[in-house]
Amino acid sequence: MMPPAADRDAPARPAGRSRGAGAEARALASAFAGYAVLVFAALVFLYPFVIQVANAFKTEPDAAANPLSPIPDPVSTAGFERVFLDTGMPLWLGNSLLVTLVVTAGRVFLDSLAGYALARLRFRGRRALFSAIVAVMAVPGVVLFIPKFLVLNQLGIYDSYPALIVPVIADAAGVFIMKQFFESIPVSVEEAARIDGAGVFRTFWSVVLPMARPALITLTILSFQGTWNEFPHTLVAVQDPSLFTLPRGLADLVSGSLGAGTRYPLKLSAAVLATIPVAVVFVVFQRYFVRGANEGAEKG
Repeated sequence: MMPPAADRDAPARPAGRSRGAGAEARALASAFAGYAVLVFAALVFLYPFVIQVANAFKTEPDAAANPLSPIPDPVSTAGFERVFLDTGMPLWLGNSLLVTLVVTAGRVFLDSLAGYALARLRFRGRRALFSAIVAVMAVPGVVLFIPKFLVLNQLGIYDSYPALIVPVIADAAGVFIMKQFFESIPVSVEEAARIDGAGVFRTFWSVVLPMARPALITLTILSFQGTWNEFPHTLVAVQDPSLFTLPRGLADLVSGSLGAGTRYPLKLSAAVLATIPVAVVFVVFQRYFVRGANEGAEKG
């Protein structure tokens, strides 16, 4: 039986185009759902920080009555003023700045030296030493509290600035990062330097180290952030309030050293001030951080 003339004359439907449009719609919906989840996760992650900043600019009654409100009513900077008058914030900031700068500089230098030695120098036990360094990264820091205290006490540097600096001036993670990066640099570059008469240290300092700028910046950011926020080590290294760093001082505030009352604006103002240096360093150098991390990961 022949189909009607109208059906014979009608053009065939583009089945491929319909399937393509359906697949494109599904991909668009999937992308939209993915971005929606990411935005929701970002809001959940950022909300505590928003509450922290908001409470820092509230008055004491407003913060006590509406601690989860993201809008100060009225806006007040009294918390920031009192944090410098009623607490040891200036001293804590100075101690943290001193310790962080010294430890960061020491880590960048010592971790670079160790990473270069493990990547380029051939000596007996090199692989075993590197395996031990990697194994140290898996050891929980809490198990080292008592050994650290005993060592510091035996060396006679307990409750001093060296106690805050010396035990953390080098770290396994930094050695690992630098070793992985140095292994990505062609050996021919160093061979050319040696032909020109450069020794091992001169080759490292003048030729290889400038090429490791992304890894050095990555290590600097990690060291600065880790040292600035270091709290457990200060518990076993010092007890003198004049040696407290910012995390130790903030813990003292939270534990109730100011007496009665919540005093949310003062405490959270101190927390905001403690966050600013690390945030600035990371924002300024984040592109180098990502580049150095990627290059180390590709080699590893």
